[in-house]
Order: sequence, then C-alpha cells, then structure tokens
Amino acid sequence: MTDLRIGVIGFGARGPVARHAHRPGEGSRVTVVAEPTERGRADARRILGEDVALVSSVQELVAEHEVDAVMILTPDFAHAEVALVTLGAGIATFSEKPMAIRIEDTDAMLALAMEKRARLFVGHNMRHMPVIRQMKEIVDSGRIGRVRAIWCRHFVGAGGDFYFKDWHADRSKATSLLLQKGAHDIDVIHWLAGGYTRRVSGIGDLAVYGDVTDRRDNSDRRMGDWYDEDVFPPTAQKELNPVIDVEDISMLSMTLDNGVLASYEQCHFTPDYWRNYTVIGDAGRIENMGDGGGDQIHIWTSRRSGPGHPDAVEVISRGDGGHGGADPNLVAEFLRFVREGGATDVSVIAAREAVATGCAGAESIRSGGIPVDIPEVPAEVRAYFDSGQA
Repeated sequence: MTDLRIGVIGFGARGPVARHAHRPGEGSRVTVVAEPTERGRADARRILGEDVALVSSVQELVAEHEVDAVMILTPDFAHAEVALVTLGAGIATFSEKPMAIRIEDTDAMLALAMEKRARLFVGHNMRHMPVIRQMKEIVDSGRIGRVRAIWCRHFVGAGGDFYFKDWHADRSKATSLLLQKGAHDIDVIHWLAGGYTRRVSGIGDLAVYGDVTDRRDNSDRRMGDWYDEDVFPPTAQKELNPVIDVEDISMLSMTLDNGVLASYEQCHFTPDYWRNYTVIGDAGRIENMGDGGGDQIHIWTSRRSGPGHPDAVEVISRGDGGHGGADPNLVAEFLRFVREGGATDVSVIAAREAVATGCAGAESIRSGGIPVDIPEVPAEVRAYFDSGQA
C-alpha cells in the first residue's frame, strides 16, 4: 500500500498528534509541515525527522507540495481560514476542533467542501475516548430506555494555566470557552442524545480571573513553559493574558430537536479536572465517576438502588495514546476516510452544530440569558455529509 502523503499546518500545542499519521511504509507519512515559528519548525524536525519538508504558510504548502491530505493543527481562530485554502484546492482536510469560532465560517467550510468534493473531517477525539464510547454503547443498547435528558458538568482545574494566559482568553480569537472546551462536551451530548440543539439559553460570568491584575504577553511561550499544578487557589495565578474577556464559568440550557433536554456547566477555577456526564432515560440512568481508564460508569435501573449503590458498574477501559487512546484512533479513522470515504464516528455536521450551540450560548450569556435559536444546516448539505461525502 502506497503511503498517503500528509501535510501538517501548525505545529504548536497539538502538533505532536501528527506523529500518529507519520508511519512511513505503514500507510501514511508526513511529507511537509507549514509552521511560521522557529520553535514549531524545530519541534517538527525533532518529532517527525529530517526528511520532512518545512514551509512557512499553507499557501506555500499548496503551491509547492503535492499531498493527499492535510491536518490543520493551528490555533482555533485560524482553522476556517486555513481550511478554506486546502478545501479550495480539493485536498482532503482534517481540522482540529472546534471546526471554527463563528457559525458562518463552519457553513462556508461545509459549502466549499461540498462544491469541491474535498473530504472534510473534524478532530472531535472524544468520540474515541473509552468513557464516551462505553456510555454510547449502553445508551444504544436500550438498557436505560429512551434518552430524555443529559447533564454535563465540566470541572476545568487547569483553567488558569490552559486558557487564561494566552489567546484563549481573548474573545476576538476564541469567541468563548464554550468552543475550545465546550465544543467537545456539546458534541458528546448531541451524540449520546441522538439530536442537535435548536434553542439555547445561558448564564455566565468572568468571576475570578478578571480580577487577577498580574498580566504578561505570553506569545513567546507555550503552556508547558508556565504550567504549575501547585499554584492554588486560582487567585494566586500570575502572568495572565493582557486581554481577558471570556467567561470562566458558564451554564447552558439546551432544547434538542428530538425533545431531549440538556444542560452544560463549565467552571475554570475548580481544584479538580474531569467531566461528569449523566444520561437519564425513561428506564434508568448512567453516570461516569471519573473519565479515565479504570474509573467507573454507574448504571441505575431499579428503585432499589441509591447513592453509591448502582445496580451495575462498568469499568472504563484503558487505551494507549493521548486522551485514553482517542488521538491515535481518531487519526487512524481520518486516514481510512481519506482512502475510502464512507461513514465515520466523527461527524462534520455534528462539529458544526457544536460550534453553533457554543456561539449561540455565548450570545445568550452576553445578552442576559435571552434564548437564542440555532439555524439548521440545509437538508441537502446534511444529507451529503451524513452519507459519507461520497
């Protein structure tokens, strides 16, 4: 089997995920990396080897190198801009999540991919995390009946280090952390519920980090340079981004198109860091107690159960690789999709709906909680992508 030639655009924090596509002689290899910074280029050389070509921009990559597919691993605000170049050139494109930071950009990506018949894939790796796959299997088995409600609480114990010392804290570059973090959870809610949000309302605030006055332009550094898990409470953080205008606590209420009701809560100043999903059916409920390998999913299916005493417990599997094995499995799915097309567990329509819900949720929060309706994807566009982009 001839190796697929993969181009990588951006080699920063998520750059190392490209190593899962770099398997010379085994089906795919990274042949070129587009990265403007010296540090990123050095990292690409170190991780991928001396044979990988280096260029400074996506325009150079498209003009000077033949590739079968690209992986966009840039900061969120560049996803759409870069994807419109690669899709316009007819190249199969992997975009990290969130798909974009504005609804209109996601719709432009869908339209161009459909026009050019260029395969589009979005890196919602949580659909490959063992905890989510096991919860999905339980839901699909009918064990808890028909899903009626989903609650998700996301405790982001590393919020100060991860999201308030760089561009993530600036809504002009991120829109809201309902995209960077919430897009994962909203997508999972939609997947488990089997529907998409059509109306959302929210409340939120910049409750803690806006009061921290110690600021620094950290564009010369990366998260690994400043991360320190011993810094607590969050008010003890230093060298935060000069601009901080995104919420550090958000709460959404969502009405899905199939009648499921959902809620999502995200807090960036908790001491602990994990996600808790509760899925309530009309014949039982499930809830994950931890989200890593060896943690548990509790299952209640009788009135004899109670706190700490579920009717059954399923242990979450352990996986090899980032995010519990999700990263290598996600990239493998993308490479298979590039070769063959067809259905994938990851959905670009769902990726758009996650962005749309996050954007609408932020709009609601910033307008006093007024409910916001979310525009649907045209039926013919949804049908094209749901059918596997054949």
